[in-house]
Amino acid sequence: MKIKGTCRACSRDFMAEQVIEAGGSCPWCGEPFNANYAVSLVDRLSDAVEAGEQLEKAVEELADLRPAFSLDAGSVIGKLKRDLARLEGNLISQG
Repeated sequence: MKIKGTCRACSRDFMAEQVIEAGGSCPWCGEPFNANYAVSLVDRLSDAVEAGEQLEKAVEELADLRPAFSLDAGSVIGKLKRDLARLEGNLISQG
């Protein structure tokens, strides 16, 4: 899963992999995204990329099976959408 974000310091877009490689800082301006918890931030970004890839693969494989049911999208991504909105709110309130 390709996770994209935006730096609140320089307003440039980045990919999660770039932040992981940069040790938790913006790959463009070098601003740390969370100086006190850089290791945790990098670990959680890595977890999110890996989990997203697993979820995408599992749902794709489910769809390929053509089961006699559908899944409620809200039950799969509802909490994710709420948490993503929280991250966006953090960006706005800190910027």
